[in-house]
Amino acid sequence: MTSQGLSALGVPESALEPIEGWLDLLRQWNRRIDLTAARSDDELVDLMLADALVLARREPALLIPEGASVVDVGTGAGAPGLALALLRPDLRVTLVEPLAKRISFLRTVIGTLGRTDIVLRRERVLDVVKSSPGAWDVAMSRATLAPAEWTPLALKLAPSAWTLLAREEPPAIPGAKLADDVAYTWPLTGAARRAVRYEAGA
Repeated sequence: MTSQGLSALGVPESALEPIEGWLDLLRQWNRRIDLTAARSDDELVDLMLADALVLARREPALLIPEGASVVDVGTGAGAPGLALALLRPDLRVTLVEPLAKRISFLRTVIGTLGRTDIVLRRERVLDVVKSSPGAWDVAMSRATLAPAEWTPLALKLAPSAWTLLAREEPPAIPGAKLADDVAYTWPLTGAARRAVRYEAGA
């Protein structure tokens, strides 16, 4: 996809070059190593970018506070955490991923883009919960675990937890309240999506 195409999706000019660079590297690596389930370029762009474009938005209100520390658990090839870091350089982003091939890819992207402020950790979900409870302001994940399983773990990592949903309804989480619920559509493939944020509380 061209810069013009990315711009039409809502990518700000300041992020066009790094996002193009990341997606180009992903296409190159995907020819040799299966990093995503995308079957077309439209699917690839939506899968990697569309959720982060929603989470990164500043209008009508910030969904993620300015300067927040964010952890993306099970980031895969970088969605949504790496995309969010490229769209919102004010955020302090940690990417957690257990698979070596994805870590190698992410390390290459971070080095190529010169974004050494992005922290990369090779860990499984339960390991990062044990090693770093309460270490971030915001935790997020897409499809690493079922939402009802992920959210209580996320709230051990951060007081604010985003869960990215496809068709399912947001689960009721004991001891947590639903603070944000954003419905949207992936722009290129038309997939219905939902981003929900939980906070600790009744």
